[in-house]
Amino acid sequence: MRVLAIDTTTARGSVAVVEDRHVLGEVRLLSADRQSGHVMPAVDFLFAHLGFGVETVDGFAVTLGPGSFTGLRVGISSVQGLGLAAGKPCIGLPTLDVLAQRLRGTAPWLVPLMDAYRGQVFAALYDSDARRCSEMVAQDPAAFLAGLPAEAAFLGEGAEKYRELIRAQRPLALFPERSPYLAATLGRLALAGLARGEGRAAQELRPLYLREAEIRPAGGRVGGP
Repeated sequence: MRVLAIDTTTARGSVAVVEDRHVLGEVRLLSADRQSGHVMPAVDFLFAHLGFGVETVDGFAVTLGPGSFTGLRVGISSVQGLGLAAGKPCIGLPTLDVLAQRLRGTAPWLVPLMDAYRGQVFAALYDSDARRCSEMVAQDPAAFLAGLPAEAAFLGEGAEKYRELIRAQRPLALFPERSPYLAATLGRLALAGLARGEGRAAQELRPLYLREAEIRPAGGRVGGP
């Protein structure tokens, strides 16, 4: 079984083709504001490099959020277009769930921490097998950290931004070296979901918002949902 996975929820976007848990190819996109113009060219480049077409995949996967408001729309609309054109099933997964999988087995507790701007993080608590144990929240980082177990592993742009705060509040915190690019991990999770019959029609995909989008004048930074 083969899947195309797309993640555009942060500035570190990526697309990957995964087959039977093997990553056949991945393109990484470091672009905070222009992913809308990069995703489909990256998909075309990836399939040209692999030597087969998008019609050969069995399904499509996308991260649903939380994350950049614009990024969510780009990723989901791209997968919806591909899924509708190919008539293939799609799977959408929360970005925090995929980040947690990157940490699986590194500590008794896992904390994917995304930078939500506005002085907040998107976050949730997971056990060592990356099973979610709390609600996903958009919250002040100090307040979120106050409710965590002492020994946990952290990953994500929020973990990088607030590392000193995390160390001050949780001295036993771990920061494993893991790639922040998520498409390959998303693809592996999606393959398992497709095998369980969890694929859905492309038009059923919906973004996962933890808060409303912030609208600012042209030139101002827009925080994620």
